[in-house]
Amino acid sequence: MPFGAKTVDRKDNRESLKAALGRQPLVAAVDLGASKVSCFIMKPDGVRRADRTLTATGVGYVQSRGIRGGSIVNLDEASDAIAQAVERAENVAGVNVQGVTVAVAGGQLASHRIAGRVSLGAKPIADHDLVRAIHAALAQVKIPDRRAAHILPIAWRVDGQSGVRDPRAMFGRSLAVELLVVSISEAAFQTLGACVERAHLQFEGVVAAPFVSALAALEEDEMDLGAVCIDMGGGSTSAAVFTAGSLVHVETLPVGGQHVTADIARGLSTSLAGAERIKTLHGSAIASANEDREMIEAPPRGDDPGAGPVIAPRSLLKGIIAPRVEETLELLRDRLKASGAPVEPGAGIVLTGGVSQLAGVREVAVRVFDRPVRLGRPRRVPHLADAASGPAFCAAAGVLHRAAFGPREAVSAKAMTGARIRRESLDPRANPVAKAAAWLRENL
Repeated sequence: MPFGAKTVDRKDNRESLKAALGRQPLVAAVDLGASKVSCFIMKPDGVRRADRTLTATGVGYVQSRGIRGGSIVNLDEASDAIAQAVERAENVAGVNVQGVTVAVAGGQLASHRIAGRVSLGAKPIADHDLVRAIHAALAQVKIPDRRAAHILPIAWRVDGQSGVRDPRAMFGRSLAVELLVVSISEAAFQTLGACVERAHLQFEGVVAAPFVSALAALEEDEMDLGAVCIDMGGGSTSAAVFTAGSLVHVETLPVGGQHVTADIARGLSTSLAGAERIKTLHGSAIASANEDREMIEAPPRGDDPGAGPVIAPRSLLKGIIAPRVEETLELLRDRLKASGAPVEPGAGIVLTGGVSQLAGVREVAVRVFDRPVRLGRPRRVPHLADAASGPAFCAAAGVLHRAAFGPREAVSAKAMTGARIRRESLDPRANPVAKAAAWLRENL
């Protein structure tokens, strides 16, 4: 059966199931990358709170199409890739998914730190005081043409005293809160929603790929002591900075593994497909023994039947890959410094994403950042198959982790456009104060 016909059948099946089943208690995550589109599905019984681990009952992934530089460039191709990845995961899990949460590193991701302060009376600090402080901070947000992906608390202060985890029942003259708003371009958000809906799925929200990759790969003490999770994808390289257990900054660059592949194709006069294969089989960012005498073969560019393969020393390949990887990491390092992100002096680097698996990337990162560097994997999903347990699948696993264990958002970020924030509740039946208080009870 052609895929298009199968997609129509899927749409009919979804519509018939909606009335009978309603919203299924499933979590479906889609990592929309430039190299691959992956889908992880988790059932409610897949959460084990005793050891804070998860079980992904369905995993599916396909080669990405219609994505370039972290952005959607062909809506039909991208929606087909999403539908195929979800369908493969559904077949493994034996379930029918109605909606998905999408992790992206493109869309001009940016983060903004804002602070709010309110005066206190003689009574102990209560929930409504925390709500007032959050609203005072949100009132300062002015980011036109952008949509909030995350609104997360960074720190509380009572009379200027920092390090307060839960200020309730304390006494003081003033209460301050610092929030982090991670936002995405409104145009990119709308395009992403249209793409998901074209795949006959409900668009349940967007998350920043470096943030959820960090949730999957970082240990608790790394978040507390400070860490930078660098997600090295095919179309972009992004970073999530953690300090004192909280996300404090997100940075992204529209440069990734596809640019390395393009450099190889130009340098060796081969096709993009041939360059990707050579990068995967022989690529390295550091020198190796006998690389000057070791020769590699690449298919010629074009369709000339008389043209022989391109033969070059492996050292030439390293000379192409290493400068691009080093330049990308240096640019990210400089962007983090310029942003004023509070990176702890002893913070380590954790690499995720498909490009991080390239030989020598960790060594280059150590040289660029002058910090300890390790490779990250989805540590909270221990039963993944080998093919889906590597650094390239941290983002999809992180979406499941966030759904199961948080952190929860300070307020709903679904409807942020221009300078306005509609303070939707986590519970639509609750009034604004009650729902914000419910969030406080869950997170403090």
